[in-house]
Parts: sequence; structure tokens; C-alpha cells
Amino acid sequence: MQPKEVKNLIIGFGKAGKTLAAFLANKNEEVILVEKSPKMYGGTCINVGCIPSKSLITKAGKEIQLPKAVEMTNDLTSKLRKANYDKVEDLSDAKVITGTAKFIDNQTVEVSTENGKELYLPERIFINTGAKPRKLEIKGADLPQIYDSTSIMQLTELPQKLCIVGGGFIGLEFASMFADFGSSVTILDAGDEFLPREDADMKKAIQEVLDKKNISIKTSVKTQEFITQNEQVLVKTENEEILADAVLVAIGRVPNTEELGLENTDIQLNERGFIQVNDELKTSVENIWALGDCNGGPQFTYISLDDFRLVKNQLFGGDYMKRSQRKDFATSVFISPAYAHIGKKENEIENKNEVIVKLMPANSIPKAKILQETDGLLKAIIDKKTNKILGCTLFCAEAHELINIVKTAVDNDLKAEVLANQIYTHPTMAEAFNDLFG
Repeated sequence: MQPKEVKNLIIGFGKAGKTLAAFLANKNEEVILVEKSPKMYGGTCINVGCIPSKSLITKAGKEIQLPKAVEMTNDLTSKLRKANYDKVEDLSDAKVITGTAKFIDNQTVEVSTENGKELYLPERIFINTGAKPRKLEIKGADLPQIYDSTSIMQLTELPQKLCIVGGGFIGLEFASMFADFGSSVTILDAGDEFLPREDADMKKAIQEVLDKKNISIKTSVKTQEFITQNEQVLVKTENEEILADAVLVAIGRVPNTEELGLENTDIQLNERGFIQVNDELKTSVENIWALGDCNGGPQFTYISLDDFRLVKNQLFGGDYMKRSQRKDFATSVFISPAYAHIGKKENEIENKNEVIVKLMPANSIPKAKILQETDGLLKAIIDKKTNKILGCTLFCAEAHELINIVKTAVDNDLKAEVLANQIYTHPTMAEAFNDLFG
């Protein structure tokens, strides 16, 4: 079979891949975008990540029952999936192929579809295959009552008792959501300490909110086995047995690389199994890049989009071309209330005498009282000498929105007094910055 020559081949319909495909096509460059599953047009975020999970989270506790919330969410993701497919396929220089891409060698890619196989010889190759939930390799892990972060969002019957294996923020998002829907939730954390990287005061604030939701957190727990018991599942640990209607395994994510045929190439993987890239996101093979979650970087949609920016500038010119140029970015976790952070935490500051730490309870914000969401704590770390913002952690209503204001200040090297003296509209959550940074 003679390979077809093509300018650009993108493997995976994630944020970086789809944005790059549209950009290249608008530059009148031929581009083929290969996506294995028609259920994944648009990538993880739209189909099984940010969008459906946040859609469900916003409906929890709002007198919308879980089956209706799932139906509404599936309708939303279906529309977004179609819109994303059309956005690329409708471009004259772009083509979407639903199939599986596999490297034959460093230059040749075989694409298998329901109609057969084709060989391609691309000038450039961009891998954007994302990641998937890590499986728990224990007995009973394949029982029908065991879910991951993707499959649990299709539950149409609320589990009265939900057990979550994994005490990280993904597990906490689902714990908060299902508790708000009405489930009794138990979290089993293998670590010795709950949220070990967080400051003690923020951890205490989060713990208090979870306690209000009657979410039980057990640390230093090693899950050993799942056993069917009637229609429920018995979770066996070293010290106890827990009976649940459903179990969510949330122990991290692994790259989607097993079907790529990387063993037929000189592309290297790192110690965690992710595709190894340099500062410019280039693999160990010339003219092959890896973007998004599969390259082992921070697993956020907005980082995948930023990967696109780096590659775009490499190809068409621009000063921003390397990951080392990336400024500090914010993170958000959609427990209720939301938790967001940028910069340093207090426990990362070596000399505490050089900083000012400011704390503000969320219940002192008028808008929080209007929203009836008064739980939480706001925290800022400011350099004494320069008055620059070194870090900010927000655990309050709208924290995921507010943190972007702080990021803008940090990116532009603004002093804390700029946020403190800003005139904000009232009543808003943002006006809390008058006091937090003042």
C-alpha cells in the first residue's frame, strides 16, 4: 500500500488538536484530524471531563434529580460534540477521520476505519490523544458497581451509599456533587494525610465544609478487594469492610498511548508512561509533537490550549514558543464552594518573616450572604518589601472566576494595593479583594 502524503496529521480531537487543525486549515494548509471515537469529538473536556462534570455539579442541590441532570448534561455534550466536529470538518482544507491511528515507523502512520486501512506520510505529526482514568488493579475491580470518573456520570439512579477510592481533588469534586444530590459518601484515601499539599487553615476550611455534607474521609486506607453482595458491593480494606451501592475509583489518570504503536518509533516515554517532550513539546523524533495531557504536563484544558499557542508560534512566528516561558497558571476545583489557587502556598514560603499572610472568612462578604454560600476562606500571601502578590487561595463562591483577576495581577507584576484600591461593582464577590488585599 502506497502511503498518501499529507502536510499535517493530528491524532486526537482534544483542545490542542482541534484548535490547531482549525488554525492550520485557515492558513490553507492541508490537515487530517484522526479521532478514534465518535463520542470524543472535541476531546475529554467536552465529553467526559470539565463540561459534563460541572454541568452535573451546578444541578446538584438545586432540586433537580440525578436522572434529569444526567439527561440535561448528555443533551449539552451532544450539541457541543457536533459543533466541534462541524467546526473542523466544514473547513475546506481540513478532514476529520473517525478511526485508529498507529505508527508503522517514524514517518508512516496507518489509519484504520470501518472502511479499511490507509497509510499516511505526513510532513508533520501532532499527537493529542489525552489521558484516561487509572484503573485499580485489585480483585473485583471489573464489577458493574465499580465506576471511574467517566462512567459514573452516566448513573441514572442515585446511589444511597457511595464509596470513593482516592482522596484527591477529582474524588472530592464527585464526593461534593453526590452529597449535594443526596448520597451518603465515604472517601478512602491511601495517603497518611488528607490533602497533604494544602495549608493547614485551608485544609481545615475544606474539611469543615465536607463535614457539613456528612462526607466521611478515612486516611491510610488501602483498598484490597471488591465483592458483590446482592446488588451492592462490599469494599474490603486492611481494617474494615464498607458496603456501598456504587464505588468510584479516582486514583489519577494515565496517557492514551497504548494503541499508537510507539514501539515502532523512536518516540520516548517518561517514567510515568507519558510521551517525553522537550521545552518546545517536540518528541525525540523530528517533526512530531505531543500536546495536551498525553505529554505529561499539567492535565488541564487550558494548558492544552496553551500547548497549541506554543506550537502555532513555532510554525508561524512568535516569541512565545517554549513551556519555560509559561507564566504561573491558576487551578480550580469545583467542590462546593469552589476552590482556586495561584502562586505559592504558605507552607512553601521558607522565611515567613518576609511575607504578609492575609485571611478573610467568606461569610464576611455581602454577596456570599446573598448567594447563601457563606462557607469558606480567602487567603493572600504578599511580599513585605515589594507588596507583590506571591500567592492566593480562594475557597468561596465564584472562586473559579475570581482567581482569574488575581492571575492577571500576578502576570503583570502588579502590587497588592492595585487590587485593594480597585473600584468593584456591588454587590459582588470580587469586591472582597478591597479587604483581602487592603
